[in-house]
Amino acid sequence: MTLRALDVLKTVDLIAAEDTRVTRQLLQHYSIDVKITALHEHNEMQAAEYLVALLRQGKSIALVSDAGTPAISDPGSRLVRMVREAGLRVVPVPGPSAAIAALSVSGVTDGRFLFYGFLPARSAARVRELGRLRDLPWSLVFYEAPHRARESVADFEAVFGPDRELVIARELTKMFETVHACRLGEACAWLDADANRLKGEFVLIVEGATAQRDTGAEEAERVLKLLLEELPLKRAVQLAAAISGAKKNALYERALELRKD
Repeated sequence: MTLRALDVLKTVDLIAAEDTRVTRQLLQHYSIDVKITALHEHNEMQAAEYLVALLRQGKSIALVSDAGTPAISDPGSRLVRMVREAGLRVVPVPGPSAAIAALSVSGVTDGRFLFYGFLPARSAARVRELGRLRDLPWSLVFYEAPHRARESVADFEAVFGPDRELVIARELTKMFETVHACRLGEACAWLDADANRLKGEFVLIVEGATAQRDTGAEEAERVLKLLLEELPLKRAVQLAAAISGAKKNALYERALELRKD
């Protein structure tokens, strides 16, 4: 919490909060007595109309989220757009961002990264999306919830291979903050070694593709084998082809051979 943020919260007419209960705890801690209203993913459009009307009347409003920065994988982007379209002023107040905090301790040396945010919740859709990112040369930054973190890491290994570096950052800026770097092939074992390692909110940073990485038949078969363990044959072949770029017919024939074995 910065001095500037505290000053803003003390002097505005209204605070729009992702969760009013969480924000009240913060305000009570700093002895701030300002009216609060809710703005979250389920009411953002309606709340935004109300807030824009107040801004037109000359009121000042602060937007806060539970953790991190509003509108960055959190509610707020629709409100910001509506305020700007109304010709009103939007002022950023710098504060915590899990993605930037994780990148600062990741050791990414070239400074280039792609922030993706949250991947699809279902494994098949997640694997398909990761296949689209597979050959990008930049570090890939993801957010993930605790109940899906291990599944996502397993899918990273299936799509990207075991050799890329992974940085696991959880509970950043909080009491049980943890940052761990390892190869993708070692990540699931590290998470499984301690149940506490799967608690909290995650930032996962995957090393970008390199020119030396094998994208040939051997890699395609490795991906196919991993997918066949979890998916029906036809679906595994479709995803393996999308991920590896190999011919679908050839993968289908190979999948039949593997199933027969």
